[in-house]
Amino acid sequence: METVTRPDPRQNAAAMSAGMAGAVDLSALKNRAEAANSSAQPPSGGDGAAGPSHPAIIEVTEADFQAEVVERSLQVPVVVDLWATWCEPCKQLSPALEKLAREYNGAWVLAKVDVDANPRIAQLFQVQSVPMVIAVAGGQPVDGFAGAQPEPQLREWIDSLLNALRDQLPGIRAAEEGAPEGAEPEEEPEDPRFTAAEDALEQGDFAAAEAAYQQILDSEPANEQANAALMQVRFMARAEQADPSAIERADAAPDDLDAQIAAADAEVAFGKVDEGFSRLIQTIKRTAGDDRDRVRTHLVEMFEIFPDGDERVTKARRNLASALF
Repeated sequence: METVTRPDPRQNAAAMSAGMAGAVDLSALKNRAEAANSSAQPPSGGDGAAGPSHPAIIEVTEADFQAEVVERSLQVPVVVDLWATWCEPCKQLSPALEKLAREYNGAWVLAKVDVDANPRIAQLFQVQSVPMVIAVAGGQPVDGFAGAQPEPQLREWIDSLLNALRDQLPGIRAAEEGAPEGAEPEEEPEDPRFTAAEDALEQGDFAAAEAAYQQILDSEPANEQANAALMQVRFMARAEQADPSAIERADAAPDDLDAQIAAADAEVAFGKVDEGFSRLIQTIKRTAGDDRDRVRTHLVEMFEIFPDGDERVTKARRNLASALF
């Protein structure tokens, strides 16, 4: 049966957004970032250190902790192995973690930290004894354990971690679904569900387009194309109603989350992208719990409307990681 490549909804989105203020380049849905292991540095040898070079196993120091652990964890979980050269259990645990890191194709990264050489990192994680293992995701510690563990138990822990984070961190699924190098991409048959959503978008019916993409996600929660398109449609609908006075109202009420979110939408829609991102990051710094998570989620969704490699998004992601960690 003849197949055709499904039209990219970003093309229709671009046409529908032409009347807006020109703040956001909606000509392309943001491509999912490559798995974080693609830029990992080769590890060094030594007691407790990584074995043969592998991109999913890295040595981390205080100097590169922000980039290699915090920022990298926005894409895939980073499992921090806190060890010391004098620690005998570390010499049992580290090789097991390294073996598993090689097996998982970059779905997670093993970051090895010598606590004696990097006392500030040890202090950050409140290390009382080694070995200690901490999983970092989205810029924050999410799980961990102390002491050596057998490989089956480590594998079970890692699988549980990946299952819990798969829909939150794009690099996990990208690594798990990675095609062999040099492989030709397979064409997809046209999906009538996407066609219906794109038709609604062409007609300017944002509500119908949103409902169509949401219906796809209800049956396929991991469908990244539908999720990216949904984020874009939602922003386009908000941008069409953007009110410049929302910025003034938010400035007068810094603790009003609704006001801050509305103002950020307005700033991005009217071309003040850095200001909109900064507003939400500053709000994240002032909040905690559910309020902080709500603002963080809104900001991350806004990132999805920009093309891959946009410097404003890259800068905002770094600032977000600093605010969260």
